[in-house]
Amino acid sequence: MTLLTYQVFKTVAEMGSFREAAAVLGLTPSAVSHTIAAMEKELGFSVLTRNRAGVKLTNYGKHLLPYVNAVLNSDESLKQAVSEYKGFEKGTVRVGCFSSACTNFMPDVIKAFNKAHPGIDIEVFQGTYDDVVYWIKNGMVDFGFLSASSAGDLTITPFYKDPLLCIVPVDYQKRDQREVMTVEEMAPLQFVVQRESTDADIQNYLKENHLNIRTRYHVVDDLSTVSMVSNGFGICIMPELTMNGIPYEVRRYRVEPDAFRMIGLAVQDPERMAPAVRELYELILNSCGNLKE
Repeated sequence: MTLLTYQVFKTVAEMGSFREAAAVLGLTPSAVSHTIAAMEKELGFSVLTRNRAGVKLTNYGKHLLPYVNAVLNSDESLKQAVSEYKGFEKGTVRVGCFSSACTNFMPDVIKAFNKAHPGIDIEVFQGTYDDVVYWIKNGMVDFGFLSASSAGDLTITPFYKDPLLCIVPVDYQKRDQREVMTVEEMAPLQFVVQRESTDADIQNYLKENHLNIRTRYHVVDDLSTVSMVSNGFGICIMPELTMNGIPYEVRRYRVEPDAFRMIGLAVQDPERMAPAVRELYELILNSCGNLKE
C-alpha cells in the first residue's frame, strides 16, 4: 500500500464520506472508492462500512487507524526534518485544544507562528479533554492542550495555572463582604452543572470538599452554564480562563479553599516531535505560560 492509500483511508475515516474526502484530497469520489476497495482487497478484510447515513470504520478499521496515522506522521516528520536543513520552510502541525485554550491561546500563537514560519500550516482540532487524549494517542494530532488531571499516562508539560472561580447571579446576596466563596456558603445552594463533559478539576474540587451539590439543570457547554447562572437558576464553578469573553452579567469570586487547574501541553513521545511541531510546542510554552521558575 502507498502513502496515498493511507491518506485516503484516514481522510475518509475523518470525513465519514467518500464525496467529502474526495473534495479534501482533490480526487474524484470514484478514485477514493477504488482506493479503499483495493486496500481492503490487499488486506483481506473490510475497513469501512457503507450505508445511507455515510461511512464508518469497522472494528478492523478502528484498530488499523492509529498505525496508519503513525505512518503518515512519520512521513510528515521526515519531510520536516529535510525541510529544516533547507531553512524550515514546509510542514503541518496539528494541535488538539479544549475550548478555553483554543480561544485564549491559539489566535495569538497562530499569528506569531505564521509570521515567523509562513510555510508551516497549523491545524486546530477543538474538543473535550477526552477528545484531545484520544487524538494524541491515535496520532490524529501532534500534541494537545490538557489539564494535568486529565492527561493520564501522556507526558504533559504544565505552563499555566488557572484559578477556579465561583460564578453567581449579580443579585446574589453574600453572607459577608469577603471576595471569596467558601465551601460552607456554596453547600446549600442550587448548582448549574455540565453533563458528562464537566471539567475534571471541578469534579475533583466538589469531591475533595464534600460538596454534594443539588441541581435540576444539566447543560452541555460553558456558555449555557453561565447563561443559566446569570438568569438566577443557580451558581457554578468555572476556570478563570473559561470566563474570558463570556457576555452574561454575573459576579465572580475565588473559591475557598482555593483551587486551580494546571494547563499543560501533552504529547505521546516528546523525543520524536518533528521540527515544526517542537517549534510550535516551545512557542506556546514560552509565550503563554504564567508559571514562575
